[in-house]
Amino acid sequence: MRTFIFIPPVKQATGGVAVLCALAAHLHAEGFPVRLVLRERGWRPQGLAENVPLLAWQELNLKPDDIWLTPEGWANALLPGLSAGARCLVYCQNQAYLFSSLPAGVDWRKLSVRMLAVSQPVAWYIGQTLGLDCPVLRPGIDLTAFHPSTAKPSGALRIACMPRKNKAVLDRVREVFSARTAGRLNVEWLPIAGLDACGVAEALRSAHLFLATGFPEGLGLPPLEAMACGCLPVGFAGFGGFDYMRQAADVPGAYTPWFPLREVDWSGNGLWCADGDVLAAAMALETAAHWWLADDPRLQAALESGQRTTQAYSLDRQREAVAALWATLGQPA
Repeated sequence: MRTFIFIPPVKQATGGVAVLCALAAHLHAEGFPVRLVLRERGWRPQGLAENVPLLAWQELNLKPDDIWLTPEGWANALLPGLSAGARCLVYCQNQAYLFSSLPAGVDWRKLSVRMLAVSQPVAWYIGQTLGLDCPVLRPGIDLTAFHPSTAKPSGALRIACMPRKNKAVLDRVREVFSARTAGRLNVEWLPIAGLDACGVAEALRSAHLFLATGFPEGLGLPPLEAMACGCLPVGFAGFGGFDYMRQAADVPGAYTPWFPLREVDWSGNGLWCADGDVLAAAMALETAAHWWLADDPRLQAALESGQRTTQAYSLDRQREAVAALWATLGQPA
């Protein structure tokens, strides 16, 4: 059973593409024949997995026993797999793109494909919209890189953020936060951009808070990485983040999702707001800042819960899940 994973034409292997590369690396390490299929011959995005064999799209020759895996936003990329009668898997990493790439008149339910979901909320979304059950295959983070420091720096309270995640909304939250605190808090903003994983981890370890502004998200990894580095995350879940996000306190702006959540082994690990609610995010950020300054016991509880959370999303856990799922895929139907 060979697995071929389609890599969309992107400049850098980040976000969802990085998850696809990690999936391929796990399969390769577990002895499953796997290839990353690149759209253009000679093209290689920065950060692509080094140890996984590559194949150009033009050289793809699928067989019925092969697995052809594509991300949800590239429905047209399914054509080689469907034409060959291969086992087609669609890995939905963001529910927002589930229908966006479908040609007019095409229905997922009428295609010979199987869905994989990146999180429990995304699997629930697929069930509600398509009536399909699908396994959940969660990503992992490198806990040897993303881990807390022995102590946070003294001086200004550092708030890390990622401008690439809805920059306009981020700017509004900063403006409202600044207006509400009116210079009463000694705060330093730490935008994170253009760094590799080690650089991101080092920046997060130097921060106290992390403002999450990403939405929609199938399972946003930056807030999880921030937790691993000892930050208290505040902000938006992007819907799929509620796979692991749990509310740390009933504070102004706090949001609890209306859809069902799975049982987890941890408690509140952040202050979470409804997606796009600027005022709620600013107020929650203000609350979190006061928790740090007052050494509030709720802060330590949330930080400890964050560490428990991240242990469930290690690369080892991801690798175990990948191997277990692919073992079932190799069994006769």
